[in-house]
Amino acid sequence: MTAQQHTPFQRLGGRDALVAIVETFYDRIEGDPELRPVFPPDLQPGRDKQAAFLEQWMGGEPRYSQIYGEPALRRRHRPFAITERGAERWLEHFAAALEAHEVEQALAREIMDALRPIALRMVNTTEVRTRPGA
Repeated sequence: MTAQQHTPFQRLGGRDALVAIVETFYDRIEGDPELRPVFPPDLQPGRDKQAAFLEQWMGGEPRYSQIYGEPALRRRHRPFAITERGAERWLEHFAAALEAHEVEQALAREIMDALRPIALRMVNTTEVRTRPGA
């Protein structure tokens, strides 16, 4: 087994597995009355960007940077009102998506432990607001 096969991305099952998890995650966002208004009306671009980002972040191909440039997550999320509660709900939905796809518990914990500080770093307000123009 090569070093690349030990990445979280490979251990997760590669691109197809990750895309399925992201689809489940966004289906959960779609049904969340608190988080859904924060997201743009069309969730497909977010699904695509999220899958590309997570693939790169977990050790897969650098598709996100190739398509969109450097992640610059705080800058890219600045237009959206992200509360601590919203970040926690985002994490809950992602953890539930991993569980729905029966991701091995140790790997799911590793992913969530690494995502938590990133999600909390996106917090930029204490106010609950909908996205601009909503």
